[in-house]
Amino acid sequence: MHNRLGRFFTTLFRYPLLVLISVLVAVLLLASQIPRLTLDASAESLVLEGDQALELFREVNKRYGSESFLLVTYAPDAELYSDAVLGRLAGLRDELAALPGVTSVTSILDVPLLYSPPVSLSNLDRDIRYLHEPDVNRELAAREFRESPLYRQLLTSKDGGTTALQINLQRDEGYFERLDARDSLREKQHREGLSGQESAALKQAEKAFRDYAVTANERQRDLVSAVRLILDGHRDHATIFLGGVPMIATDMIAFIENDLLIFGGATVLFIIVLMAVIFRRLRWIVLPLATCLLAASAMLGFIAWIEWQLTVISSNFVALLLIITLSVSIHLVVRFREYQQETPDASQRALVIRTLVFMAKPCLYTSLTTLVAFASLVVSGIRPVIDFGWMMTIGVLAALLAAFTILPAGLMLLPRIRSEFRPRYRPLTHYFARITDHHGTAVLTVSAALLVLAAVGISRLQVENRFIDYFHETTEIYQGMVVIDRELGGTIPLDVLLTAPEPTAASETNSEDPFAGAFDEATGDDPFATTAAPQAGYWYSRSGLEELTRVHRFLEALDETGKVLSLASLYAVLKDISGDELDDFQLALVRKNLPEDVRRQLVQSYLAPGGNEARLNVRVMETSRSLKREALLEKIQGFLVDEMGYPPQRVHMTGMLVLYNNMLQSLFVSQIATLGAVFIAITLMFTLLFRSLYLALIAIAPNLLAAGTVLGVMGWTGIPLDMMTITIAAITVGIGVDHSIHYIHRFRNEFARDHDYRATLYRCHASIGRAMFYTSVIIIAGFAILALSNFTPTLYFGLLTGLAMLSALLGALLLLPKLLVLLKPLGK
Repeated sequence: MHNRLGRFFTTLFRYPLLVLISVLVAVLLLASQIPRLTLDASAESLVLEGDQALELFREVNKRYGSESFLLVTYAPDAELYSDAVLGRLAGLRDELAALPGVTSVTSILDVPLLYSPPVSLSNLDRDIRYLHEPDVNRELAAREFRESPLYRQLLTSKDGGTTALQINLQRDEGYFERLDARDSLREKQHREGLSGQESAALKQAEKAFRDYAVTANERQRDLVSAVRLILDGHRDHATIFLGGVPMIATDMIAFIENDLLIFGGATVLFIIVLMAVIFRRLRWIVLPLATCLLAASAMLGFIAWIEWQLTVISSNFVALLLIITLSVSIHLVVRFREYQQETPDASQRALVIRTLVFMAKPCLYTSLTTLVAFASLVVSGIRPVIDFGWMMTIGVLAALLAAFTILPAGLMLLPRIRSEFRPRYRPLTHYFARITDHHGTAVLTVSAALLVLAAVGISRLQVENRFIDYFHETTEIYQGMVVIDRELGGTIPLDVLLTAPEPTAASETNSEDPFAGAFDEATGDDPFATTAAPQAGYWYSRSGLEELTRVHRFLEALDETGKVLSLASLYAVLKDISGDELDDFQLALVRKNLPEDVRRQLVQSYLAPGGNEARLNVRVMETSRSLKREALLEKIQGFLVDEMGYPPQRVHMTGMLVLYNNMLQSLFVSQIATLGAVFIAITLMFTLLFRSLYLALIAIAPNLLAAGTVLGVMGWTGIPLDMMTITIAAITVGIGVDHSIHYIHRFRNEFARDHDYRATLYRCHASIGRAMFYTSVIIIAGFAILALSNFTPTLYFGLLTGLAMLSALLGALLLLPKLLVLLKPLGK
């Protein structure tokens, strides 16, 4: 085996300069694609792919004409209803409404007043007033905004000191047309497969959607920037925050870009400093670092070339690729320096070939085991996590290829230098060996205690999190969400959809509407038309509205919810202004007299065309510490089915809260189970590598403890398992097993010299142990810098990755050698 590898590497590096030039040309060609690289932080990147709730979500938005919107909170420094403040508010509204892509701006100036003074049911079309009209009683209007079932905690705060402007954005039909075309072909592919022509059409549809989405994201970013520019001109007289999903997506991309540039650069600089301290030779800084940067550049170019997008998750891909490439490079450097010390008269070329031959097998297996760990993410069902898994799978192979071409070719071109070892100094890893040798029982005891604590911590893991905690308290996203939650009725939307019961035989025989014809209108598609059957207008009747009122009150009384809007809101207002209960005739009269804009705002947004489906729009308090999404949805479902008596098929829930919850629940189920499968797969690979199941089980033990420690710490500290932190477990397994492979591979070679476990332990710690220690220290220190980020996922990623590397290192330098000495898997 070694002879064949020796011949292969000798042939490959016959002309090292040619190898280096070839690799550099390939890297430059790929790197030329990097300007095409794009980032995606849209709501689409936060949901479960193929989720049926996602299809319902899109259909509901289309059915009710829901638009994407930005929300501005405006707290003036004077009385809200004063002439000066209302004038400035009108000016701000007009400036925002004039922006391209904005269809309208809804504010307290633009909604109908039904209590100021109360209007009569028969004169709804004439008596409705608006705050911007000069003769409106502003005291009555202020009271209406505070107390009306329609407006309280919607457009103004309870104290009347803060108001909101909703910037409604034009629905991008081109985006949804391309999305539907892509998804319909994907669904058919999943259901029954595609023909060759349809597969080509799917590729075209995916490319068309991806290209259009990039342009749409750029337009959205420009719009958010334009809105902020307008708001900056009004901050002298008010405290203003901007919110809404488009703004959050835009800011998340900015956070990612900022962290990539600032913290990525700082991490690289910190790595350079540490490598200079450790190796004290320019070549041992330049060659590994050049290998890492060229590998990262090539992969980024490849990602851009195949038109993948970086997301919140995969933005950490570059840092991880640097880790893996640096790890392989340092192992090669340390082994080369050992051979140089052993055979000072050997040529540079001979030393490089000998290093490559010895390190090829362990590095190949470490890459394969790391690849298996990251490949586990591909089954998550969440597109960004899937893409991250594939990126890292390909990136691991790119790191191995770069380390075994760039570094050795560069080293062969450099002149030979004298030995750099200083035998009079004992390496720090010698003291780890002494701890293992003299305090092995304590090592086993502490490891067992950590395992128990980790198991308890894992049992405390949860997937529930607060999206607001992704951001630092100083950011506009955080501050805006707090204001909206506390003052303006909640941030996260949830739609509860109730379908009318099927028509009964009795109703079908009496299908004529007693009011048909009396209130005919010119509109061709009246959602209240009841000429087909009474059941078609089930919800727009006294009995239907009473049902909705009961559901509405239940939803409004929940601790986790804020503002609730539905037909019951309008019904409550109508009962107030009429002073009595309304019958079906009066409801029909209201239908006749409602102005078109009022009907669109207060009715058509909550009643489907045809009248057989009612929508209750709930805003959930994202800042609530007690928010448990899954439990909240189960509570609502239980009330509707068990207490209201609705069959489950008549009840549907959708909205970003449902989609995000589905994604989190899927993570918890799929990834924890997948980690078990990964450990089984890696154990089988260890068995093949070491040709001993006994030795494979010993090798996997410290990695189980390292992964358990990280997950246990997350459980004990309350860090939730979400789409960001779930990758930490894969990282721990993928990188942690590298230490076990390298250590045992060296242990077997050293043990063959004298068959002395204790002496072998010390020799391994003095050789391969140093490479493991150097790699881990550089990585831990480099990722500690990420703890300074304002973006909490990046902060968690840095701290947890550092903890993962520390756990894996201690397991490999303390627990693993103790198990080898104690259990003697290589014979007595």
